[in-house]
Amino acid sequence: MTQQRITVIPGDGIGPDIVSSAVKILDKVGCDFAYDYADAGLMALENHGELLPEETKDLIAKNKVALKGPLTTPVGEGFTSINVSLRKHFQLYANLRPVLSFNGTKARYEDIDIITVRENTQGMYSGLGQTTSEDGNEAEAMSKITREGAEKIVVFAYELARREGRKKVTAVHKANILKSTSGLFLKVAREVAQRYPDIESTEMIVDNCCMQLVMNPHQFDVIVTTNLFGDILSDLCAGLVGGLGMAPGANIGEDCAIFEAVHGSAPDIAGKNLANPTSVILASVQMLEYLGMADKAEKIRSALKEVIETGDRTTRDLGGEHGTTDFTQAVLDRL
Repeated sequence: MTQQRITVIPGDGIGPDIVSSAVKILDKVGCDFAYDYADAGLMALENHGELLPEETKDLIAKNKVALKGPLTTPVGEGFTSINVSLRKHFQLYANLRPVLSFNGTKARYEDIDIITVRENTQGMYSGLGQTTSEDGNEAEAMSKITREGAEKIVVFAYELARREGRKKVTAVHKANILKSTSGLFLKVAREVAQRYPDIESTEMIVDNCCMQLVMNPHQFDVIVTTNLFGDILSDLCAGLVGGLGMAPGANIGEDCAIFEAVHGSAPDIAGKNLANPTSVILASVQMLEYLGMADKAEKIRSALKEVIETGDRTTRDLGGEHGTTDFTQAVLDRL
């Protein structure tokens, strides 16, 4: 059997520390991966003169699976988002953002288990038609939704729900106002729903969805939506379980996938051994599930859950007094 190779992008700020934690945990549970390390973000800009070097893209294309720490795209300097560039380059059309409650966090809710499935390559983030007038007084951008793109993401959501034994899919839209783009998405979502009579199908306008998530999040199971709405809703969902430090993300295409911590690079605490590595650890759990290694994924999730619930060597954001390395060791000890 050929050894699985993983492209590892440590990232910026706290990225190298938390990614190192995830790799140690993957090794401890017996994954036997081979790792190819690659640069992206500010580190790549410093070492290679560009944010996303061709060598990095080649390594991702070769291995088909990548684990990525947070990346920094310089703001206001004409740089394109690295994450958006990766998604478009590899056609990673599905962004999968699960949130799951862990006792021991400072979250306001318990028993949250929601997956947001976000279309990842179209809509307002496609970068089409972005112009600013010469006098700087007007700006335009174009949102584009295709029937093919909408169908692919909605089918992905329903297949995920069926595979994981989930009961309900909620299509989130703004078709009452955005009658063309959001209207097409909703029309396709309704058509796809007819193919899955075993799953309850509902629909909700995005602003109402935000309110409902805050008031009664337990009514949600799987949410499927377009790019911009998915970005906002998935962060809102992370807030239900303790913040972005508790939320992983997967970007999945036809034959390639990138798994990532969804929070920022937190340069203010970089190198201080303070960061909570949970997000990227959970991203590695998603990666194992993608690779068909569900047993190892569950072992890591269970060990992580026990550490957080018992407060054993947890980081400050979880109410503890420990750092990244102690937290990681607590998980390793349970494995």
